[in-house]
Amino acid sequence: MMDTALSPFSAPNQIKVTLLLSGGQQYTLFLKREDPLLKDVMAAVVSRVQTPATPKLFQIPLDSGYASLCIASPDVIGVVTQPPLLLQATAPGSTSVSTVETPLPTTSLTPSDTASASFSSVGVFPSSYVQLPHFLSKAEYTQLLDYVDHRESGFVPTQTSTGEENYRKSWILYDFPEFSSLVQSRIREQLPQVLDQLNLPQFDPSDIEVQLTAHNDGNYYKVHNDNGSADTATRLLTYVYYFYREPKPFDGGELLIYDSRVENGFYVQAESYQTVEPINNSVVFFLSRYLHEVLPIRCPSQQFADSRFTVNGWIRRG
Repeated sequence: MMDTALSPFSAPNQIKVTLLLSGGQQYTLFLKREDPLLKDVMAAVVSRVQTPATPKLFQIPLDSGYASLCIASPDVIGVVTQPPLLLQATAPGSTSVSTVETPLPTTSLTPSDTASASFSSVGVFPSSYVQLPHFLSKAEYTQLLDYVDHRESGFVPTQTSTGEENYRKSWILYDFPEFSSLVQSRIREQLPQVLDQLNLPQFDPSDIEVQLTAHNDGNYYKVHNDNGSADTATRLLTYVYYFYREPKPFDGGELLIYDSRVENGFYVQAESYQTVEPINNSVVFFLSRYLHEVLPIRCPSQQFADSRFTVNGWIRRG
């Protein structure tokens, strides 16, 4: 692909890009102005009127990674951008790209989950998460701690959907109506803010699943995602609410959220990751498709009441 430069400009950071494809098809996505994909797409259009460049394959994630658009660069016959970008031939075989500096009408360019705005030419997609403090009031938090103490006998060993041994070790309480509805209500209250911070469009969840888990000495959960089967495919977001005694009676138990890369058209685990500390009375949100794991817990007392407790679940989009 030819060398195409994007000049610095003061227009909004998000560029709305509509790809006009051969056969009359078109796709709209939002890209950051510094995104290498934007430069490559514009260069693909220029190559149609200059000396043709070597064809390039674009792999564009759609629907927050649930799908992807794979197109060859010769199939891109035009591009509509907002704010407008101007292509100028500066020399044979070279092109510069700049923006129109005149003011544009006020427009709300909300990033859409129909495409990723963080496409990288090396194929690595950084994972994002939101962690909010003080999820429950002090009184609610204290009542929940007392509640799990009295419900210890109701916790059962966790399992995986595949039944694989030595992959997950913890304890789970499925039924706790005294608090599950409270958590669901708070999740709904926080969801608009979370979606904004994750650059996702607003939606009304079709369901908010909820369960209560306890991780004690030696417990863990190896790398997995939360929407990899037919019955979990509509899970968009995973949330984890942390609560435990103070001072913290355990070590470890961090959540690792792995970045993603594309291999043979599929999202796979990258070597890089984000580390989320289990901060007391905080809640974490991230995309359910992200590969993640819970590191082993070290709890010297091995007492159930000293566990790292979580109320966790999934937000489904119908």
